[in-house]
Amino acid sequence: MADNLPIYIQIHDQIKSKIESGFWKIGDRLPSERDLSLQFGVSRMTLRQAIQTLADEGILERKIGSGTYVARQKVQERMSGTTSFTEIMLSQGRTPSSKVVSYFYTAPSSSEMEKLRLQPDEQILRMERIRYADDVPICFEVASIPEHLIKDFSKGEVTTSLYKTLAEKGQQKIGGANQTISAMLASEQIADYLQIKRGDAILRMRQVSYFEDGTPFEYVRTQYVGNRFEFYLEK
Repeated sequence: MADNLPIYIQIHDQIKSKIESGFWKIGDRLPSERDLSLQFGVSRMTLRQAIQTLADEGILERKIGSGTYVARQKVQERMSGTTSFTEIMLSQGRTPSSKVVSYFYTAPSSSEMEKLRLQPDEQILRMERIRYADDVPICFEVASIPEHLIKDFSKGEVTTSLYKTLAEKGQQKIGGANQTISAMLASEQIADYLQIKRGDAILRMRQVSYFEDGTPFEYVRTQYVGNRFEFYLEK
């Protein structure tokens, strides 16, 4: 396991591996946070961060007052097109902005390697942002991008509008995306970021975006305030 991976990501990968191997099956309840933290030899805070990351990816499901379970497969509705938050806001006459919570290069987790088709020795940029429309927080986003695609761009170019930077400066043609949307309740941290109450409704989207040649360039986990954003399908 890569030494430069954050501890919570290492725990994330170990739990995900146990699920993939069948040690924990769909619908199984995981041991308590206390038991898992002792099992992995980490603090409950670190363990909780790993569990929350797996929940954000749809691998685990947290049920208040009941525990954490291996998530069941949800009904999926096929969506088309690549969603750029900046473009959506501008098209609706609203002013987009972002607050960067974290921005760093690191080795990819097992999920990031899988979604972005990376090798273990490749690096990614992982950035967390709060996205706003007219200064109102709309969503919290965790984006993972292969380092080699954006190493020649400034932090400002990447955080302001990644798609525009890749298209105009990177000479890349943006293609489609795979998107999965589900409902969840806001955690205390997400509620604080988005200025809502813990337990308020959240729309969670996981998206892998591709260039026209089919190469994945971004893996995003986004949590939208339920009463401030909606998705629609054109058929």
